[in-house]
Amino acid sequence: MKIQIVEVGPRDGLQNEKEMVSTSAKIQLIDKLAAAGLKRIEATSFVNPRWIPQLADAEDVLKGIKRQNEVTYSALVPNLRGMERARESGLTEVALFMSASETHNLKNINKSIEDTFPVLRQVAREALALGMRVRGYVSTVFGCPYEGNVPVDNSRRVTNELLEMGVFEVSLGDTIGVATPKQVREVMEKLVKDTASDRLAGHFHDTRGTGLANVLAALDTGIRTFDSSIGGLGGCPYAPGAAGNISTEDLVYMLNGMEYETGVDLNLLLDAGAFIQQELGRELPSKVLKAHLAAQSASSSHSNQEDGA
Repeated sequence: MKIQIVEVGPRDGLQNEKEMVSTSAKIQLIDKLAAAGLKRIEATSFVNPRWIPQLADAEDVLKGIKRQNEVTYSALVPNLRGMERARESGLTEVALFMSASETHNLKNINKSIEDTFPVLRQVAREALALGMRVRGYVSTVFGCPYEGNVPVDNSRRVTNELLEMGVFEVSLGDTIGVATPKQVREVMEKLVKDTASDRLAGHFHDTRGTGLANVLAALDTGIRTFDSSIGGLGGCPYAPGAAGNISTEDLVYMLNGMEYETGVDLNLLLDAGAFIQQELGRELPSKVLKAHLAAQSASSSHSNQEDGA
């Protein structure tokens, strides 16, 4: 059975880094992710650079990558200005975003949920007219840092609105990493009944260590597309304390071991993780990456000992 992985590290992961990451490093990372076999890569964002300074080089990044025909590169767009920048960069897919909770939506994009719909509808209409695919993100589906529990009817309403705009897929986000498998199963089952499992994706964070368990719960409901971030980079800048998307390396390792088809070369993926970890100068959360680098270090040490014998 095939599982689609949407790599969000270059955008959702790097946007939270305090130290500026060079454009060259971003380009190399995206090229390494594509070489590893990832077919869907969210490369950057066309949000106003004042909001997300880390991604102010969006055009330069997209100009610099070696685009693979079989890879879909996408970017986050908040409005028509962002849409125009995406069009000029030659993208074929864009992503819209909003929240299921009112307060998070206000904190995130400075609009009420009701006021957000017309803006996104304009962007979707423009993108579709240009032949682009449009993806949607719904944040705080499983919990809000400001409101706590979020009723599933909130997520149902926002998801249905996005689908009616022509969005081909809605990614349901555990933005602050509070979800548990039981909750994921219950929420996903309800939303799948409204639409179809192939129109939904899971976007889980590992803030409390339940990320991969939540993937398994979502798999039980028929979800076959999951977002993940190289090295476990990222979080949400508007959700205090929320850190850590599920790691792409950890996700691929688990799915491969369960005999799902991911199309991803784990060794090349680990090379990409090791690269961005070195660029950032700090250890990343991915457990599979840590194990891989530890094994490499032990092997190198053993080899050096033999050479010195």
